[in-house]
Amino acid sequence: MKPVQSSLKKWMRGNNNFQENYTKIKHEILSDPEISVFLSQHPQLPQSEIDKNLMKLYEYKSQSKQCDNCTCFAECKNMLQGYSPNLYVEGKEIHLSYEKCHLRIDHERQQEQQKLVQSLYMPKQILEAAIDDIDTDPKRSKAVRDLLQFVEEAKSGIPEKGIYFYGPFGVGKTYFLGALANKLKELHISSTLIYMPEFVREIKSSMKDDTVNKKLDYFKKADVLMLDDIGAEMQSSWFRDEILGSLLQYRMMEGLPVFFTSNYSMGQLEDHLAQTKSGVEQVKAGRIIERMKQVSKEVHINSENRRQ
Repeated sequence: MKPVQSSLKKWMRGNNNFQENYTKIKHEILSDPEISVFLSQHPQLPQSEIDKNLMKLYEYKSQSKQCDNCTCFAECKNMLQGYSPNLYVEGKEIHLSYEKCHLRIDHERQQEQQKLVQSLYMPKQILEAAIDDIDTDPKRSKAVRDLLQFVEEAKSGIPEKGIYFYGPFGVGKTYFLGALANKLKELHISSTLIYMPEFVREIKSSMKDDTVNKKLDYFKKADVLMLDDIGAEMQSSWFRDEILGSLLQYRMMEGLPVFFTSNYSMGQLEDHLAQTKSGVEQVKAGRIIERMKQVSKEVHINSENRRQ
């Protein structure tokens, strides 16, 4: 408000033909269709009040109302980006206030939605994935149906089980996770996508600054957790039992879903997790798989390699 009013005052002071220009701009303001309608709706306003508030009327006149002259939020023409002026009368006094316009409300909603998808080392292409862009390959139809079923159930509450997608390279497993995350944010459900090999490195490096528990606690409590490419990371019994085991145990007890992608079936992953430097630890690996079964269901994808 102040920038417009101060500019108008400066213009008036510096103009030699002040009265002539004042009369001209007053006529221009009062003949504006919106101003005319406003004044006609408030016949109780004395002329002195109108004259006193010409700058408010000018400020209102010169701006876009509820996006009528703006094509998008970034190109908002108003003095306060994304705010629309509103004239009103209290008693016999004219007041000018501002309220959020439609474009600003949409912009803020989109910003809030973007915050709902947290990613740890996931490529941009995956973060922009959309369920509507998934092709109708019959070999992936069951996976798509299960994905859509999860979304439908999530409308009334987050399901307790996610999905364990497994299959060869390039069949779209990771894309499914990104598409799901973007669909869930429309329902205001947050999700965390983690690329497992980098996650292992992240946790190991966190041991230096003693932030392992803090980071692990964050992942434990995510609304929907997604672990991409499990089984591709360098395996250690410490990470398997203390990190992955703890993570899955918490989510199992709290009824929180986990989504996985892997090149291994759960049976094959169990054998993989059992192999350590100390030897074969089948029981401990089996314990991890049992927890995974409690937080997800296994779905095979066997389609063509889309990376070729």
